[in-house]
Amino acid sequence: MQRSSDRILTTHAGRLSDRAELADLRRATESTADPVAATGLNERMAALVRRQVETGIDVISDGELGKFGGFAYYGRRMSGISTRKVAEGEPLVMSQRTNERLEFDEFYADLQLPREPERMVCSGPLTYTGQAEVQRDVSVFKAALQAAHSTEQFMCVLAPGWIEHSLWNEYYPNDEAFLFAIADAMKHEYKAIVDAGFVLQLDDPGLPDTYDMIVPPPSLEDYRRFAEIRVEALNHALQGLPEDRVRYHICWGSWHGPHTHDLPLSAIVDLMLRVKAGAYSVEAGNPRHEHEWKVWRDVKLPPGKILIPGVVSHASNVVEHPELVADRIVRYAELVGRENVIAGTDCGMGGRVHRQIAWAKLDALVKGAGLASAQLWGRPVTASGVGVPA
Repeated sequence: MQRSSDRILTTHAGRLSDRAELADLRRATESTADPVAATGLNERMAALVRRQVETGIDVISDGELGKFGGFAYYGRRMSGISTRKVAEGEPLVMSQRTNERLEFDEFYADLQLPREPERMVCSGPLTYTGQAEVQRDVSVFKAALQAAHSTEQFMCVLAPGWIEHSLWNEYYPNDEAFLFAIADAMKHEYKAIVDAGFVLQLDDPGLPDTYDMIVPPPSLEDYRRFAEIRVEALNHALQGLPEDRVRYHICWGSWHGPHTHDLPLSAIVDLMLRVKAGAYSVEAGNPRHEHEWKVWRDVKLPPGKILIPGVVSHASNVVEHPELVADRIVRYAELVGRENVIAGTDCGMGGRVHRQIAWAKLDALVKGAGLASAQLWGRPVTASGVGVPA
């Protein structure tokens, strides 16, 4: 995994495709046996890779272009999954009934969020069946990289504890057996991405975010025991994979809501650092979590690890000024060491802000990293506001 050895590197949290594009891809795949050709996925991927490189992002992704269909995407990659009608008063996924939604019931009612008629359930033994699909994802991404030079790339997959969020257990005897079954199934996809030469990003909003989905809220002690099992299941799935080819992303959900019930980073940061990964990606740029840079005054980043703070956010259409981005980066660099920081985003931009806004934010990220590099390495700054590399 690359480090910021002579300047602050940049990356993002994964998703770059917007909702309209994903809806088009989903419709096309439902009516054809050749989704790559039907969706023009190769051309879309080539354009996405090229734009990331031209923007100046150092560690790029496939934009999660292949992950259309929401959580049903994972239903296509594991056996033992079926659907059934949602019962009266039953949430489709865990996030549809939270303490925050109960407090801000009028706000969420006004949003009029769409509700699917069926929920995904685990109704039999889980086994991985997505070998051909993950190889397709890898091949499409690799083909796009031939036309645009990038020194490091990553692909995102959900952690077991977040797949659990929408896959209801109606087969295994308890939560632990269910989680480890998900881990045993998904470890094949994790390995396939690392074997293909990409960095694996594990997306796990559930580590901090499931706290608010337990109604009424548990004690912190009880929740930490709940979360520990999910960390153990993830580490089980990562056995045999080199830590420096894995990065771990947590957030508190990507929806535009109040987030007043978010669990503090300080409550679970030690659990996050137990995950066998080489880098940790956290929210650090939105008004609910920006202050949590202070956590790293007391918590020591383990030797050899990398921190990826989100220094631009998906939570607002306001495009951060590069100087603000630089200030955020420098703050983290001074706490954990400049070589241990890669500048990132709070969460995936795709579907959370308009595509024009998303790219403007990524441009601000790159410029802010240039300004921070100039300050941290004592270099002059160009007229464009970017630090001159050594």
